[in-house]
Amino acid sequence: MERMIVAGADASAAGCAAAYWAVREAELRGVPLHVVPVAPADGPDAVHTLGDGAELVVVGLPPAAADTTAAALLERATRPVVLVPGAPSKPGRVTVGLDARDPADVVLAFAFEAARLHRATLHAVHAWTLPEEATDWLFILAHDERATWEDQEVQRLSDALRPWRTRYPDVDVLQDVVLLAPEEALSHASGNAGLVVLGRRSGGTALALLRSARCPVAVVPA
Repeated sequence: MERMIVAGADASAAGCAAAYWAVREAELRGVPLHVVPVAPADGPDAVHTLGDGAELVVVGLPPAAADTTAAALLERATRPVVLVPGAPSKPGRVTVGLDARDPADVVLAFAFEAARLHRATLHAVHAWTLPEEATDWLFILAHDERATWEDQEVQRLSDALRPWRTRYPDVDVLQDVVLLAPEEALSHASGNAGLVVLGRRSGGTALALLRSARCPVAVVPA
């Protein structure tokens, strides 16, 4: 794999925002940037053909294209892909969505490295749901019982992050365990983020997030 960033950009607001984001990222990583002019009719094939050997692929993606272009792009991507909405990006936290019960190392590695490069706080979001047996008596659920389950999820997230905190001692980490659907939790978190990082196996969550994304979203193939 060549150390290079490939940006697929057109003259749209999202394309210009992607090119600008890619320039800054290439400077931070100290790697060359190759900007590929992409017309809407080209679809994701142009980006795949020119970006397959790159370290990172950056694409401008307005929310209206989240269900079509993004789905095709993410399905075939072999490298991390950053999808940039039309709004100008702003500095902020690096937010990573993860399942603390089954964390993907490659996603956490990307997120911690991004936080280090951007000198940003890493906001680790673990969304969880009540156990199946609790759904029938949700409204009479004892506070202590729910607190016990929540404490277990907090511990799972701490355990998942512990080795990465050791590898990246200079990265400040904010842990967040929320009783919400993943896409809802990350949509809220994206309001204070400069970048949201997800694994490709959370494809449905990624597509749902892209419809309302207020910052670039990085999708990392596992």
